[in-house]
Amino acid sequence: MSFVESIRVCLHKYVTFDGRASRAEFWWFYLFIALVGLVAYVIPLAFVMLAAAVGDNAAGAALGIMSAIGFLLVFVVVVGLYVPFLAVGSRRLHDRGQSAWLLLLLLVPCGSIALIVLWVLEGTPGDNVYGPRTLA
Repeated sequence: MSFVESIRVCLHKYVTFDGRASRAEFWWFYLFIALVGLVAYVIPLAFVMLAAAVGDNAAGAALGIMSAIGFLLVFVVVVGLYVPFLAVGSRRLHDRGQSAWLLLLLLVPCGSIALIVLWVLEGTPGDNVYGPRTLA
């Protein structure tokens, strides 16, 4: 599965928590989320640095307002991509034959480490109770 195809599939299955997802589908989408988050965070941060460099005048105030709007957009992007991330994470766990309830480990300190290990491991070879094996 390619990078673009993975993004398309994961956004198309925005709230689909059943079925299975291959390692490639999960990790390409994870990379996409990381890149979008980085870009979305760097842009308002640049406005903050420009506002600090310009000083306390009208231009600095305008840049400060733009940075606040930018950080609000970052929040919207992060919240908007969190649901498809949880969906593909649950489908990835299903590929291993695990329950999606394991996503609750994200609420526990260091629980994400256990989830990363489960997401990295290869899925069950063939069909399981969550459906047929996905190709890619």
